[in-house]
Amino acid sequence: MFLLTSLDDQNLLRALEIIVVVLIWLFFLRVIRAVWVEVRPPKSKRRGAEAAEVPAGPAPEGRRRRGRNAHLKVVEPEPQRGWTYELADEVTLGRAAGCGVRVEDAYTSSIHARLYRRDGALWVEDLGSTNGTWVNTERIGLPTRLDKGDLLQVGGTVFEVSR
Repeated sequence: MFLLTSLDDQNLLRALEIIVVVLIWLFFLRVIRAVWVEVRPPKSKRRGAEAAEVPAGPAPEGRRRRGRNAHLKVVEPEPQRGWTYELADEVTLGRAAGCGVRVEDAYTSSIHARLYRRDGALWVEDLGSTNGTWVNTERIGLPTRLDKGDLLQVGGTVFEVSR
């Protein structure tokens, strides 16, 4: 009987040991992915010509172009209210220097979300951010289509989509 209990204990310890090793590997893979996302340039920068369309900062109200290009207008927080960003075909939002729309907010991830065009429509995709991306007060998990007037929240910053 003692031998059977000893074998059961050894099997349990072996199983726990394997689970711990798997968890450690998953942790390292997550860290490596985070580093990879931080060091590689956004897709719009790798394409070359489209990089010129992404402004480095907010566009002054008088210089915005009209047309099919969508804009993000800051609604909150108060100090940035009214700042407007013209959107290229693909742009990232976040705190990182390589993002097309830089959001200086402690609750925003370095590369928080991605806006892109597909079939003439504007879409937003959360890029695994900690605090999530919200469209019209609903947290999104899948790419979501944005329409004129929609509210997009990343961290504590709220944007309104306009055309």
